[in-house]
This record gives sequence, C-alpha cells and structure tokens, in this order.
Amino acid sequence: MSSAVTAFDIKSASLDLLALILRTDNPEELTTALEARFGPAGDAPAEAFLLDVEALAAAADADYGRLLPMLSRHGIRAVALRHPDSSMAEVASRYGLAYVRSSTPPRQNLSEAVSKPVEVAPAPAPVAAMIIDRPVRAGQQIYARGGDLIVLAMVSAGAEVIADGNIHIYAPLRGRALAGARGNTAARIFVRSMEAELVSIAGVYRTIEQALPESIKGKPTQIYLENERLVMTALGE
Repeated sequence: MSSAVTAFDIKSASLDLLALILRTDNPEELTTALEARFGPAGDAPAEAFLLDVEALAAAADADYGRLLPMLSRHGIRAVALRHPDSSMAEVASRYGLAYVRSSTPPRQNLSEAVSKPVEVAPAPAPVAAMIIDRPVRAGQQIYARGGDLIVLAMVSAGAEVIADGNIHIYAPLRGRALAGARGNTAARIFVRSMEAELVSIAGVYRTIEQALPESIKGKPTQIYLENERLVMTALGE
C-alpha cells in the first residue's frame, strides 16, 4: 500500500470549548476585567477558547492583532471566531482562526424588521431530567441536552458532566461540572460534596487550582451566577 494512502486518516471529532463572549474590544478595559477575574497575566499554558464577537458593534473592525496576544497572555488561546455574519470568515482567516457561524441571524435594519410579520413558534415541550445512577469515571462525559442532569453517584477527577439546565450531584464532585451550557445564566450547580476541578455556568468558569474555602470544601454547595460572576456558597446559608 502506498504511503499516500496511509499517511493520514480523517475522522469525526468532538471538542468541548469554552466560549469567551466579548462585550467590548477595548484592550485596556479587557485587561482590567481579566486581571480582576483571573489575576495578572503570566506564562501559564493557554487554554483553547472560542471567541464570540457577536455583541461587538463593529466586530470586523476590531484590532484582533492586539486583542489575541493580550488574551493569550491571560491564558485564553482563541482558536475560532464566532459571529452570525459569514463575512467574518475572512477576518478569522486573516488571523489564523477558524470561523464558526452562530445561530443568530445577522442584524436587520428597523425598516426591514417592521415590514416582515413575526411568527411566534410554539413553546417546546419540557425536557425530562437525565438521571445517572452510576459513578462517572475519569475520561467519561455526560451531557443532558435541553434539560437538567441528576447524578446519584460520584463524579471522579477527570470526568465531566454537562447540562443545558441545572446540575444536581448527590455525591462528591471531583471532576468538572458545566451547567447552562447553551447560555442559561439562571442555571445552577448543586453538589453534596464540593471537591471540583472546574465549575461553569453559561460559559463563565472557574478552575479550582487553589484550596477551596473551608466553608464549602467537602460540603454541600451551590454554584450560581450573580452579576456575571460565579458564586459558590454552602447550601443552607
């Protein structure tokens, strides 16, 4: 068999990337916000992120040549650009990024929006919660699409549980838990014993690199968003 046939294979792959949603392209404002949340820039290896620029008023004109290195210094390595306007693919390519088209259609001007009747889709039927009654082992991933996830056994270090709604873990959480995966900022995480590696609500995440406060370490805990910041408190407080 020739080397041209065996040199490589192409297979499907699924990657879980956190999205950084930019609400400003001002480097000074971003630097201040990143340092407030993650501390000063350092030399730690950067983690791959999807860069969502839909909220920027002039996404095509942003200074990505300055923004991307600044984000990388704070541990955020952008690998793809997300925006509903497909013309942003050229901008992404210019900076060596992949382009991902978001589901939101490009903005229309007011006259176009008024001239077209608005069709209201019927509300979707509620999705039943997914219940997992066995331990989630290292390397495993569980995803509750469209609803809540209930885990009745331990989530081991190196395991990952994801839900579009809330996550309830009635056992130790030692791996990663990501609730509100599709942007539900009201989602919460409830755990019986807080020992997590990473927690995330609607893309706002926190890695547990330092010792947890004694008030929640190994104790029943809830995690939620408040003013776009993650809050972790002992249940019952």
